[in-house]
Amino acid sequence: MKIHAPQITGSFIGNISGSSTSTGSFGHILKDGVNWDTAVSSSAATAGFGSGGGGGSSFTSAGISGSFTDASSSLASRITTREAFTTQSFSDGTATIISGSSTSTGSFGTYIGDGSQLTGISAGGFDYTSGSSPVVSTNPSSLGATWINTTSGEIFVAIDITADSNEWLGTAGTEVAPAPPPSYFGGRGVFGGGTTGINSNVIDYITIATTGNAIDFGDLSVSRKRLASCSDGTKGVFGGGYISTYSNVIDYITIASTANASDFGDLTVARYRLTACSDGTKGLFGGGYISANSNVIDYITIATTGNAIDFGNLTSGREASSACSDGTKGVFGGGYASTYSNVIDYITIATTGNAIDFGDLTVARYGLGACSNGTKGVFGGGYISTYSNVIDYITIASTANASDFGDLSVARRYLSACSDGTKGVWGGGSSTTDVIDYITIATTGNATDFGDLTVARYGLGACSGD
Repeated sequence: MKIHAPQITGSFIGNISGSSTSTGSFGHILKDGVNWDTAVSSSAATAGFGSGGGGGSSFTSAGISGSFTDASSSLASRITTREAFTTQSFSDGTATIISGSSTSTGSFGTYIGDGSQLTGISAGGFDYTSGSSPVVSTNPSSLGATWINTTSGEIFVAIDITADSNEWLGTAGTEVAPAPPPSYFGGRGVFGGGTTGINSNVIDYITIATTGNAIDFGDLSVSRKRLASCSDGTKGVFGGGYISTYSNVIDYITIASTANASDFGDLTVARYRLTACSDGTKGLFGGGYISANSNVIDYITIATTGNAIDFGNLTSGREASSACSDGTKGVFGGGYASTYSNVIDYITIATTGNAIDFGDLTVARYGLGACSNGTKGVFGGGYISTYSNVIDYITIASTANASDFGDLSVARRYLSACSDGTKGVWGGGSSTTDVIDYITIATTGNATDFGDLTVARYGLGACSGD
């Protein structure tokens, strides 16, 4: 989750140190709005600039040689070579371009400004030095780590060192931070429907950032099991399922406000054991079972109530698969089609059409749950010849086979998953469990206990939003 920190403003103050073997221009010094050009000898560098350079400070060392020029001839005529400046105050050195060097080493005084015109500087007292700015995956070892971009002169401080989600603030106002979570994520995870042996209308919710037990949200418009859910980050929609027969019902909630669900519209084909995903605009429902395995994909525009429209077909008809999205691709993984399936196929959500092969899961299984952080898609649980604890993952942007991620805390099937863009959370499952467990999607590893649902059940749907 993105951390909002105050922007760094004002002046940068730091010591400029180093050495070399040649002399040159030390740029411009501003006093009282007047530009004074100086040529500085090696003896000046040896003596040092003292504490000069900031408003109200002064050059206390002698040893400045050469000529000074400005628009005022009277000023110029009063300055003599090697004059010691013991009382003169100089303004902010934001116009200073420091170049050249001297035959000595040591501190060259204090520079006050945003650093934007400092170039060609060595690492000095900075933790990192580069010709470019830091990135979210720099992964410094400690908060407060410093980085200087030697091309632009901007200096950065690390304010969040979460692995691969670093945040840096620069002296010129540049902020380096992870992209905000896509709109189809949110801080509230919602679980709806399912069965305890009797069809359930229960909707309960969690705050994904904080572990704990679920809280009652409201009721579905129709009690049903083995439905699917997705959201646009504001509305959560639940589609299909089984009542006393296959259902085409779509109902919805406003995720920010606890309440009962309302009618949204109907699927193009009534079915259960389907799955769903979203790009934050469209909600897609794929696969399922009608009296045979279904390859149907249909969609809605989540912001607007109405019936679903045909989108295309999966590469193979199957039930009890799972789906997730990176906002561009919608990916469907696993399921059952005369046998356990390892198939992963995908569609481009913006464009209607049939699915294309993506790769294979690490283990063929059905009844699993999937979510993503907008980059990685993770698939957890399911059934092989027994309940599975497998979590595997893909990088959604690149077609390929899945890789091992870790294990759920409890092996189970017919569970459901949602994400806030950082944590992936699984809830429920059979045999009739109230378990909620979670992972941090960016980092492979086993799931950890999160809390409990209000009612133990399986065959439920899940989504997230704010």
